[in-house]
Amino acid sequence: MTGPPLTTPDGRYLVVRGRLWRCSDPALTPERRDELTRELMQARRDKQTAMRREDREQREDARARVDAAKRALGERGPVWWSDGAPDLTRHLARTTPYADWYASLAEAPTPSDVSPAESPASADHPGTAADAARAAADAPATDPALADAAPSAPHA
Repeated sequence: MTGPPLTTPDGRYLVVRGRLWRCSDPALTPERRDELTRELMQARRDKQTAMRREDREQREDARARVDAAKRALGERGPVWWSDGAPDLTRHLARTTPYADWYASLAEAPTPSDVSPAESPASADHPGTAADAARAAADAPATDPALADAAPSAPHA
């Protein structure tokens, strides 16, 4: 079951296969976030094309555009929060201050643990955070060493 992305309670990180990835800055307007996301995705496509063509100059240009878009989104560079908390991007959730919260997700009942009458799953409520955590854990792994591998973080 696919639901909304698993996000830390404070909205700072997405959790993908147990790893934290910084969300985009919630202060961005939806229009600006959409514009930057389009720029990011185009730069990623351009990088892929340059790599296929073995065009080092174009690849480096595209990588710089990926980085610029991610910085503008708030996913890289200085953190967008002001309470002095460190950036925990790429850290495992279980080794951070989010460890107790993340562990509690595994303790949440799964849809098979509850009767259909008690199940929260419906068109209006696609599943629990635990469902999202399990789905993310089942997703195929990608190489975290890729500089632009972090997902863009959509915000509601």
